[in-house]
Amino acid sequence: MSKILVVDDSSTVRDEVAGFLKKNGLDVDTAVDGKDGLAKLKASPGIKLVISDVNMPNMEGLTMVGRFAASSRTRRST
Repeated sequence: MSKILVVDDSSTVRDEVAGFLKKNGLDVDTAVDGKDGLAKLKASPGIKLVISDVNMPNMEGLTMVGRFAASSRTRRST
Protein backbone atom coordinates (compact mmCIF):
# COMPACT_ATOMS: atom_id res chain seq x y z
CA MET A 1 0.00 0.00 0.00
CA SER A 2 1.18 3.53 -0.73
CA LYS A 3 2.15 5.57 2.29
CA ILE A 4 1.58 9.23 3.17
CA LEU A 5 4.20 11.20 5.10
CA VAL A 6 2.98 14.05 7.32
CA VAL A 7 5.76 16.49 8.26
CA ASP A 8 5.11 19.21 10.84
CA ASP A 9 6.99 20.52 13.86
CA SER A 10 3.70 21.06 15.71
CA SER A 11 2.75 17.78 17.36
CA THR A 12 -0.89 18.93 17.51
CA VAL A 13 -1.15 19.53 13.76
CA ARG A 14 0.91 16.43 12.91
CA ASP A 15 -1.23 14.18 15.12
CA GLU A 16 -4.55 15.66 13.91
CA VAL A 17 -3.69 15.28 10.22
CA ALA A 18 -2.18 11.80 10.64
CA GLY A 19 -5.10 10.68 12.82
CA PHE A 20 -7.66 11.86 10.27
CA LEU A 21 -5.88 10.04 7.44
CA LYS A 22 -5.45 6.84 9.46
CA LYS A 23 -9.11 6.92 10.52
CA ASN A 24 -9.97 6.94 6.82
CA GLY A 25 -7.93 3.81 6.13
CA LEU A 26 -4.69 5.32 4.85
CA ASP A 27 -1.15 4.23 5.74
CA VAL A 28 0.58 7.20 7.39
CA ASP A 29 4.04 7.96 8.76
CA THR A 30 5.06 11.20 10.49
CA ALA A 31 8.17 13.35 10.79
CA VAL A 32 8.95 16.18 13.21
CA ASP A 33 10.78 18.49 10.77
CA GLY A 34 12.27 18.61 7.29
CA LYS A 35 15.46 16.84 8.32
CA ASP A 36 13.48 13.94 9.80
CA GLY A 37 11.14 13.97 6.79
CA LEU A 38 14.02 13.79 4.31
CA ALA A 39 15.51 10.81 6.15
CA LYS A 40 12.15 9.01 6.10
CA LEU A 41 11.61 9.80 2.40
CA LYS A 42 15.01 8.35 1.52
CA ALA A 43 14.45 5.26 3.69
CA SER A 44 10.90 4.46 2.55
CA PRO A 45 10.27 4.23 -1.21
CA GLY A 46 6.61 3.40 -0.48
CA ILE A 47 5.85 7.03 0.39
CA LYS A 48 3.80 8.47 -2.47
CA LEU A 49 2.45 11.69 -0.93
CA VAL A 50 3.97 14.25 1.45
CA ILE A 51 1.89 16.74 3.44
CA SER A 52 4.32 19.23 4.92
CA ASP A 53 4.50 22.43 6.88
CA VAL A 54 6.77 25.02 5.27
CA ASN A 55 8.29 26.83 8.26
CA MET A 56 10.02 24.34 10.56
CA PRO A 57 13.26 24.23 12.56
CA ASN A 58 16.31 22.29 11.31
CA MET A 59 15.04 22.20 7.71
CA GLU A 60 12.07 23.91 6.05
CA GLY A 61 9.53 21.94 4.04
CA LEU A 62 10.51 23.44 0.68
CA THR A 63 14.19 22.69 1.31
CA MET A 64 13.27 19.10 2.21
CA VAL A 65 11.37 18.63 -1.04
CA GLY A 66 14.13 20.24 -3.11
CA ARG A 67 16.83 18.04 -1.59
CA PHE A 68 14.75 14.91 -2.05
CA ALA A 69 14.04 15.78 -5.68
CA ALA A 70 17.74 16.41 -6.31
CA SER A 71 18.74 13.12 -4.70
CA SER A 72 16.06 11.25 -6.69
CA ARG A 73 17.40 12.62 -9.97
CA THR A 74 20.91 11.60 -8.98
CA ARG A 75 19.83 8.04 -8.11
CA ARG A 76 17.91 7.61 -11.39
CA SER A 77 20.81 8.78 -13.54
CA THR A 78 23.29 6.30 -12.05
